[in-house]
Amino acid sequence: MSVYALKPKFQNLLRPLVRRLAGAGVTANQVTVAAALGSIVAGGVAAAGYYRLFLLLPAWLFVRMALNAIDGMLAREFGQKSALGAYLNELGDVISDIALVLPFLVIPAFNPADIWAFALAAAVVECAGLIGPLAGATRRYDGPLGKSDRAVAVGAFGLWIGLGLTVAPWATWIWRALIVLAVLTLCKRVRNGVAEAR
Repeated sequence: MSVYALKPKFQNLLRPLVRRLAGAGVTANQVTVAAALGSIVAGGVAAAGYYRLFLLLPAWLFVRMALNAIDGMLAREFGQKSALGAYLNELGDVISDIALVLPFLVIPAFNPADIWAFALAAAVVECAGLIGPLAGATRRYDGPLGKSDRAVAVGAFGLWIGLGLTVAPWATWIWRALIVLAVLTLCKRVRNGVAEAR
């Protein structure tokens, strides 16, 4: 089970807004770039070191999820698909993931190696999904820790820090559990992609 399974319902809620945006001339690429730039800004603000600023992360991650759904709907449903859009979408996602994870490096209770490993694992998982079409399969979104699931995890950590809750020593093991889930997601995407391509 993944948060990604809720995407169709989320899209249905956003569809009226997407129609208005399309009517106003907003493009999918503009939304994609806005999501990436917003993630960089949100991550930079959170990394300033004042723990309350981490409350920005869960709020922005929800907005980012909406923007990610909106740009895809604009592209598919309003004839805005393009080669540039494909690059912006995938690169924007990886950049956003990194920008929203690295601020946790300023939290002394967390092991920096765990934060870096999680950021790297997130990028590699997305690469595994992208390789599907190159191998003769579809773009892979399966696995227990896809983009939406990572957003929930990072948002929860941001809320935890932002509320000033005590970071117990065992909290670092949550990052390690997420890294293990990312590796399982990677393996699942590769296995299923290879099976589909056969």
